[in-house]
Amino acid sequence: MSGANDPAPIPTPTASAMRRALARARDGKTLDVTEAEVLLHARGEALDQLLEHAGRVRDAGLEAAGRPDVITYSRKVFVPLTRLCRDRCHYCTFATVPGRLDAPFLSPDEVLDIARRGAETGCKEVLITLGDRPEDRWKQAAEWLNSRGYDDTLSYVRAMAIMVLEETGLLPHLNPGVLTWSDLQRLKPVAPSMGMMLETTSRRLFEEKGRPHYGSPDKDPAVRLRAMEDAGRSSVPFTTGILLGIGETVRDRAESIFAMRGVSRRYGGIQEVIVQNFRAKPDTAMMHRPDAERDMMAATIAVTRLVMGPKAHIQAPPNLIAAERGGVDEYELMVRAGIDDWGGVSPLTADHVNPERPWPQIDDLAARTAAQGFRLRERLTVYPEYIRAGEPWVDPRLRAHIEALVDPETGLAREDAPLVGRPWQEPEAVLVSSGRTDLHTGIDAEGRTSDRRGDFDAVYGDWDELTPGVDRRGAEPRRLDPEISAALRSAERDPAGLSDSEALALLHADGDALEALTGLADQLRRDTVGDDVTYVVTRNINFTNVCYTGCRFCAFAQRRTDADAYTLSLDQVADRAEEAWKAGATEVCMQGGIHPDLPGTAYFDIAAAVRERVPDMHVHAFSPMEVVNGAARTNLPVREWLTRARDAGLGSIPGTAAEILDDEVRWILTKGKLPTSEWIDVVTTAHDLGIPTTSTMMYGHVDSPHHWVAHIKLLRSLQERAVERNGRRGFTEFVLLPFVHTNAPIYLAGLARTGPTVRENRAVHALARLLLHGHIDNIQGSWVKLNEGTFRQLLNGGVNDVGGTLMEETISRMAGSGQGSFKTISDIRALVEPTGRPVRQRTTTYGPVSEERQRVAEASDGVAPSILRPGLPVV
Repeated sequence: MSGANDPAPIPTPTASAMRRALARARDGKTLDVTEAEVLLHARGEALDQLLEHAGRVRDAGLEAAGRPDVITYSRKVFVPLTRLCRDRCHYCTFATVPGRLDAPFLSPDEVLDIARRGAETGCKEVLITLGDRPEDRWKQAAEWLNSRGYDDTLSYVRAMAIMVLEETGLLPHLNPGVLTWSDLQRLKPVAPSMGMMLETTSRRLFEEKGRPHYGSPDKDPAVRLRAMEDAGRSSVPFTTGILLGIGETVRDRAESIFAMRGVSRRYGGIQEVIVQNFRAKPDTAMMHRPDAERDMMAATIAVTRLVMGPKAHIQAPPNLIAAERGGVDEYELMVRAGIDDWGGVSPLTADHVNPERPWPQIDDLAARTAAQGFRLRERLTVYPEYIRAGEPWVDPRLRAHIEALVDPETGLAREDAPLVGRPWQEPEAVLVSSGRTDLHTGIDAEGRTSDRRGDFDAVYGDWDELTPGVDRRGAEPRRLDPEISAALRSAERDPAGLSDSEALALLHADGDALEALTGLADQLRRDTVGDDVTYVVTRNINFTNVCYTGCRFCAFAQRRTDADAYTLSLDQVADRAEEAWKAGATEVCMQGGIHPDLPGTAYFDIAAAVRERVPDMHVHAFSPMEVVNGAARTNLPVREWLTRARDAGLGSIPGTAAEILDDEVRWILTKGKLPTSEWIDVVTTAHDLGIPTTSTMMYGHVDSPHHWVAHIKLLRSLQERAVERNGRRGFTEFVLLPFVHTNAPIYLAGLARTGPTVRENRAVHALARLLLHGHIDNIQGSWVKLNEGTFRQLLNGGVNDVGGTLMEETISRMAGSGQGSFKTISDIRALVEPTGRPVRQRTTTYGPVSEERQRVAEASDGVAPSILRPGLPVV
């Protein structure tokens, strides 16, 4: 991004620089940002050559897509839901103040009237545009929403989108400004596409007083890029673009184009890029600024086409150009420059953002397009490639609405499709038994069908774009012995008070130093929890493995059509819980994939099914990712969703989905999982409600030791918060999860290493015991991911808990772990026996187990008969 410390923009490039850049464009070579900057200066004959090269790239893309000579548009109606905004952009006439409006928001009746009139004129898109979070600035907006039962503007947007779908059949395209990851989860089920202009990456225009974005918090380029990335992570087809002529430099334009390309390549969600020219508007701070000049726009479109590539959709707004100006047909110029789309055009409503510029008549636009040798075809608000791809880009709640309007052969709009309202509702019968429901036993007997899911090359984004972000500092040389010795002395005095530098030094301990570290950790363990090695008799019930989140480390998730995909019915979940109870279990641990059909209330049904069948079974269920998913799909705040889940039978939450609580690492590990802030929000809210959670860390992939230190210290701070705020601890234990690489997509793609070494495993478990001393007493090792010899070393280095009998541990087995999917009580005793320490059964919260439960567990050896003898009928 450009800023005060950037080098000065290059002057008008030399003729030789222009020739070189044009030659590379002609030959299809990949351009860098400096070459793009050179080409943005093209004028005259150089511009003609540039347009020719860009047009050829566009034509190749259309040919490959099966739409040669087609330029598209969307027939839309424009709903300005509110013109209030918390930003103060100096060129904007859309945003206004409450005193100039009859009401802060359009009413539902007004929205529906506009949408119905749009449907009557053949529109298929309703563009819902509004200012960013007006309730944060204007009390009138907050009061209006509150009086009508809406928590915030986005809740109203969601409700209006559903109303339009149900009453008119129009497809909503939402432009509510900057959205967070959780906002996108709430809105994705009600809108096939969304959008937000990047405008520019120039920090100067945002930070310097008097510049167009000064005083507008949502125009921070970093914030806008993060919103675009979150849309890609959430598999939302997304429209973005740049705004020309607002004071940006040519370098700024080039960097903005490359920023959009980067987001597009990493996540695949940029469905179109708008190149929009600034037009001065009366009564604004920039009313006297000259309009963006025509050749500048043509060159920018052409460079955008060359940089984004043939598959990209490049758009120029037809109402911001002229049929003829200065003897030049600007429509012709923009087509030559490489556009393949005219954007949304309304036969009914004005462009409320540019009200002085009326839309062209669609027939006139078709004629002008035809004059350039192209056919004008109507598309839907979501582009054909996303419709054809289906999940995860098309939410199942919207599938019927889209199918009613799409031409199945082309993916474009069926122009004669009748506009009829259709119900929008959560699926009612998702938890129906399907697929390989015996995977929990079959994974040990027959294994997985394939080492990767069927959409491996698409669901995770562009692997090459991820490579530069991988942190290789895990391979740093170990610290010098004096540093480690000094850190050990500090640990003896105050184990939880180690500095980051001291903790990092200990993670590099080896030989005698490693033995000293693990010995210290073991003594702390003995002083804190005694010698007992604890375990819980539990059953994992993974109710579905259908998931499109795109976690690059996960080998468990499957497409619904993959051979290993399955979903359990509620009866099957309850049957397995009952069988576990008969085997002496005190707990079921239930987690599943983010199934696209799963309603947000399904989690309540799952907990209730277990409670109804086995009233005394502790339900340990639903990762923070599942909690956020459930809250988003029900449009409930996380606190309310958790309260309802607890009422349904939820007892505690697994602190999984944490991986590494550093977003830079998370966005390499996963395409679409919740960010760190959302994970923290879920677990702290649970703690406030009195719902205990575990805490976890998965390590040894694309991370480094400094991430482990920060992660552990963050968990410690959250535990301190729980005690200070609630008078009780929130985390029951800390579970360390070494990365299993064998079938992990991120390893198969060549980005991750083969997991942590034995030395690293010993060091990090010991360090966890030190750093969490006095805060989290129980440190758990994962027998599923470690061989028995290594696990025993951990028991002698700070670990006091082996987890559970599990009965059906499918997730790690799918990743390639060779340690089996269950351990009997006898197996656990045999694992611990060489250490000389006693073994004790515990509850989920580390309390004593009743004699009756112990007796039943001993009789079955802690594992259900169907698991021990999988030849029997499997529930």
